[in-house]
Amino acid sequence: MRIKIIIISAIVIATAVAGIAFYGHHILKGSQVNIDQTVYIHIYPYDTAESIIKKIDEAAHPHTMLGFKILAKHNNLDKQKRTGRFAIHDGDDMHSLYLRIVSNQQTPLMVTIPATRTVEQLVATVSKQIMIDSAAIAHFALNHLYYERVGYTDATLPCLFIPNSYELYWNITPERFMTRMLREHDIFWNKTRRAKAKAIGLSIEEVATLASIVDEETNNNAEKPIVAGLYINRLKRGIPLQADPTVKYALGDFARKRILKKDLEIESPYNTYKHKGLPPGPIRIPTIQAIESVLNYTKHNYLYMCAKEDLSGTHNFATTLSQHNANAQKYQHTLNKLNIKK
Repeated sequence: MRIKIIIISAIVIATAVAGIAFYGHHILKGSQVNIDQTVYIHIYPYDTAESIIKKIDEAAHPHTMLGFKILAKHNNLDKQKRTGRFAIHDGDDMHSLYLRIVSNQQTPLMVTIPATRTVEQLVATVSKQIMIDSAAIAHFALNHLYYERVGYTDATLPCLFIPNSYELYWNITPERFMTRMLREHDIFWNKTRRAKAKAIGLSIEEVATLASIVDEETNNNAEKPIVAGLYINRLKRGIPLQADPTVKYALGDFARKRILKKDLEIESPYNTYKHKGLPPGPIRIPTIQAIESVLNYTKHNYLYMCAKEDLSGTHNFATTLSQHNANAQKYQHTLNKLNIKK
């Protein structure tokens, strides 16, 4: 009888242990997430184990987070947590999700570097896409001690950035961000593009500067190589560029629809009506399309351009001053008719 009791007790204990083991396996390694598509949580330096658990619960609605909570408490997640962007997949279990976070298995994201008018605007836009704030990025991007060390000046700094989308980690540091931008710049300016710039007789910075003017002259990509060719014709002949966007830049007013005669007298190295050649640097961060338009400019004899009188955003091109004056008169007539004074 005693042996029978012992056997029954052993069976009960074994069953209980097996049940506990099964339950433990279920809450740790059993699938707890049932979602249609991958979701992401973003962990900041100030997040705690409690706030991380809340983010997971709100993003993925797992069947139970008990396994994660046990691991978080037992391993002191507050001391192990990492900042970053972490994926939660359909079918995830709490054990794999916990390990993903503490082992820093982040999922990168595509960050867009925009072709803004100023580096400050670029910094503000980028900071909305990643963890670091604009002040932290600006500490590097706008700090002359940094950008002069890597070969740029106040005037040429916009040349550094190549507008595109790049795969970055959400918690990238400001210094690594700038290092990445330098690397992407060097990748973009490969041997082929450098050879084309040299054949035109321009440096990389000068190509970017001319491209920035082309960008401001037209949004029509088909026109950009024509506009680039026009300004290259002027540069080769020693004729002032007389580009209205450079005057707008000097005035600090890109919203102007009309450039007045008095505006052309502003004293600025960016005023291409008063100073021959290219300005000291880009008047905006140029697009890849504009850079390619300069490197692959259309060869023609145009020396003049004027916005079309239909206000379509495209231009009338001319080879002679008399043709240009006729085009300008039509455009001025439209502005007068619409009472656009500036």
